[in-house]
Amino acid sequence: MKLRVSVALFGLGVLLLVFAVGLPLYVAPAISRLPYDLKPTTLVAEAPNARFLQIAADDESVTVDVPRATLKSTIEVLPQPGETKDRLPEQLKGDAVIWDVYQTVVRSDTQDPITAYSTQLALYRVSGIAAPWDDQWLKQDDSEGIPKGNVTYSGLTYKFPFGAEKKDYPVFDRDLKEALPATFVGTETVEGVDVYRYEQRIEDRVLDTPEESLQVLLNTFAPGATTGEIVYNNTRTYWVDPVTGAYVDVREQQRKELRPDVGSTTVLLDADFNYTDDTVQNSVETVKTNRLKIGLARLWGPIAAGVLGLIALVVGLRLFLHAGGAAGRHSGAASAAAGPDSTSVDQNPR
Repeated sequence: MKLRVSVALFGLGVLLLVFAVGLPLYVAPAISRLPYDLKPTTLVAEAPNARFLQIAADDESVTVDVPRATLKSTIEVLPQPGETKDRLPEQLKGDAVIWDVYQTVVRSDTQDPITAYSTQLALYRVSGIAAPWDDQWLKQDDSEGIPKGNVTYSGLTYKFPFGAEKKDYPVFDRDLKEALPATFVGTETVEGVDVYRYEQRIEDRVLDTPEESLQVLLNTFAPGATTGEIVYNNTRTYWVDPVTGAYVDVREQQRKELRPDVGSTTVLLDADFNYTDDTVQNSVETVKTNRLKIGLARLWGPIAAGVLGLIALVVGLRLFLHAGGAAGRHSGAASAAAGPDSTSVDQNPR
């Protein structure tokens, strides 16, 4: 009986040690990447007392105004596992995923839509960097059709890498359509979670504005001007979980100004967006859950499996040796008890 138990414990110990080695080598890398079936995510931010451009049009006229109100921004991230499987080129399969992302900004008091966009892009599952994909697109407001390939994403878009480091990362800006550095600032704590803080500063960049849209603004706010430009400033602050690269909190301080060649400057946007408390709390809970899974696979699981495996090996070996020794002693005792009569020798009589 002891022999059978010792063999079972020895086998269990070997299995646990193999498990301890396999968790960090195979399981941890597999879960430290974006899954194909990631659940849809909704992120909500608000900008109290914001100043913003509001354009209302009917069949007879167009009304342009810059009122003040609280703005509510809602971003929906919808992973597309089916399209990831069918539409990605071979060189990206297994390494990238396709996401659809929608954003709407409305006035909180009237629910009037202010801006909207939708986009489809591919991003690498580990680094979060935009992947080179010819079918990516970006659709602003209510523009007709889906112009595939009308944007080239680069840098990070909607998350940081798994295992984010204390360094600068390029983050894509949708207004400028280019990636600009987000600088590592320091380590902070948000709702009990240690996070890295990054800041991206965009200063006095002139936006590429269609001439027709620019003339509407000039006619409204600077009637004597013949030309002008829209100047864009933005400071984004990201509080990022370094383990998963997920945003825990985000702040975005946007400002856009119409600067005509004649007349005074008009502020078209002055908004300080911050994640709502519910969004931060949901992000924290998701981060804690994913951190636990990765921590179990990388550290605590291997340690537990390794310790239990060694214990099982030692106990199994001791039982084996004890069982073998007992068997040897029993055999020797039996032989001695039998005495010389146990051996029969045929002798021929003389």
